Amino acid sequence: MGRLAELFKPETVGVIGATDREGAVGRAIVENLRDDFAGEVVPVNPKRDEVLGLECYEDVENAPPLDLAVVVVPPPIVLDSVRELGEAGTKNVVVITAGFSETGGEGAERERKLRELAEEYDLNVVGPNSLGIMSTPVKMNATFGPENAREGSISFMSQSGAFITAVLDWANEQGIGFRDVVSLGNKSVLDETDFVEEWGDDPDTDVVIGYLEDIDQGHEFVETARDVTEDTPIVLVKSGRTDAGAQAASSHTGAIAGSERAYEAGLEQAGVIRAESVQELFDSARALSGLPEPESDGVAIVTNAGGPGVLTTDAVGDSTLEMADFTDETIERLSEAMPDEANVYNPIDAIGDADVDRFAEALEIALEDPNVGSAVVVSAPTAVLPYDELAEVVIEKREAHEKPVVTCLMGGERARAAEEVLREFGIPNYFDPSRAVQGLDALARYRDVRRRVVDEPTEFDVDRQRAREILERAKDRDDNRLGVESMDLLDAYGIPTPTGEIVDDPDRAREIAESIDGDVVMKIVSPDISHKSDIGGVKVGVSDDDVYDAYEEIVTRARNYQPDATIIGVQVQEMLDLDTSTETIVGMNRDPQFGPLLLFGLGGIFVEILEDTSVRVAPIGEDEAREMIDDIQSAPLLRGARGREPADIDAIVETVQRLSQLVTDFPSILELDVNPLVAGPDGVQAIDLRLTVDTEEL
Repeated sequence: MGRLAELFKPETVGVIGATDREGAVGRAIVENLRDDFAGEVVPVNPKRDEVLGLECYEDVENAPPLDLAVVVVPPPIVLDSVRELGEAGTKNVVVITAGFSETGGEGAERERKLRELAEEYDLNVVGPNSLGIMSTPVKMNATFGPENAREGSISFMSQSGAFITAVLDWANEQGIGFRDVVSLGNKSVLDETDFVEEWGDDPDTDVVIGYLEDIDQGHEFVETARDVTEDTPIVLVKSGRTDAGAQAASSHTGAIAGSERAYEAGLEQAGVIRAESVQELFDSARALSGLPEPESDGVAIVTNAGGPGVLTTDAVGDSTLEMADFTDETIERLSEAMPDEANVYNPIDAIGDADVDRFAEALEIALEDPNVGSAVVVSAPTAVLPYDELAEVVIEKREAHEKPVVTCLMGGERARAAEEVLREFGIPNYFDPSRAVQGLDALARYRDVRRRVVDEPTEFDVDRQRAREILERAKDRDDNRLGVESMDLLDAYGIPTPTGEIVDDPDRAREIAESIDGDVVMKIVSPDISHKSDIGGVKVGVSDDDVYDAYEEIVTRARNYQPDATIIGVQVQEMLDLDTSTETIVGMNRDPQFGPLLLFGLGGIFVEILEDTSVRVAPIGEDEAREMIDDIQSAPLLRGARGREPADIDAIVETVQRLSQLVTDFPSILELDVNPLVAGPDGVQAIDLRLTVDTEEL
């Protein structure tokens, strides 16, 4: 265990604000600790000599040394209590008290001062506005929840205390156990990243799960979780996916909601398995905590009921798994072992009169098939099939073949008795076939996480000083937007751009056009006009003779469209062969939680219509850049669909990486679009550029 070991394994726990008053939170916490905790409970309250039969101390100074303090005093005296704890040498503090950033200005200032105290005294602070924490190995329930957790190997964090109480009540009934439980509260000091790191170092935590409304330091979380998921699976429910949900999350805990696409990208890059519901969260956790990873995606189904077998088959089709294709030998063996009426193809239907022996033989043959990575045993109750005996068979076969097997023993009391037997051997039973498949799917997804190879970002030789000088031009402007007049920024980072120049009179436009071989493209250059083609601000295929008139026409249309627009000039640029090329977009938006969020997709005028894009959190390496290209639906266009000559994919990959380096090197870049990035058989060319700069960051 790491620096938080004493937080979860204290020998002495103090309750600051302990009381025996009925209905008080301070009483509930003392009761929970007194009833089960293996160590010493120390109440602290200047108004009490005794609390629930325990000696009560006037203040922290006169109390025994505390490994952990639980603070449950009124908001105005929380800071004084924490300072006293810091002076006394207590390093681990849980602040139950609410009334901090979730309440607005005064509370936010109080929370800021709490962070300062934590830094001054090097404190590990959970909360404020926390339900508390639990650790089952030492039987510690330092919460004001109604019951303790069962012991297990799942460590659980939640940004909602109410969610924890509801989950524990349900989990105890389901026989699901936990190792550590943390109510994060407002996360003023310790946050999800700290606990992921701690539990990743804990050999007795098999799975980390959580309910989160936001992630404070997204980039740090991705880096930490990526290391942890090499050995320990992480499954999260992230709320606030919709605009309304994000707003609710912010008002609930003072969180700032980041964009949903940033969370999707960040969690995927971190190797986190994202659950879409609480049920999926625990279905995944149960499988991950007790079963081995499947070597392949092929699933075998063994059942005595046709309908549930079909439902299970549908669930496999909806997952990342696939129905195993049995070998000829397997089909032959099943044909010999099963009744004539049975179905020996996947799913195996052993028919309604199947007894334990028939199930055992069918499961044995299926698991011996090399194309089978995992299996689901689905059964409806019958008079000839004792579920407890079937459970023993499943345990025996799973251990003998070292492949994951889950069950769907449908029914009531009869199934519950078998569940108890299966649970002891880490085999989850699900009533719904789709949930059983979900458990296997989580195992396969985590297997893929462990097999991935994450390459380090390439460090290109670039001209940072030149790039900085270009970005600093924004300081001299009325706004903080830069456009094609800053195309040299791309050149400084090795991103190809067409030959051309921005001019402010028609004669100079003709000179530039004459220096370029062939017809040219002309565009209005204005930070106030985004969609140039919509207002006639773009001319394509302009000959030398027509350049003068084209210049005048473009400027006139721009001024008629927006009289107060700042007109920098007109860009005269070589014309590329778009018939053999594809217009793409490479861009970045700086997310408040995760930082630079890269985007790639089909570009040009279609980007906002088709929205065929993929995203990643920068910085990224070559493999992730290549994945971004593969992820868009239009990827076949780039690879040469329907006889088209393929684009230079390697050039696109390099450009995405160079842009990743640019936006990582300069946090002052808030937004950036290269649209279009024309991708042809012989490379790429960045045609247009827009970016927004935070001049205070320069």
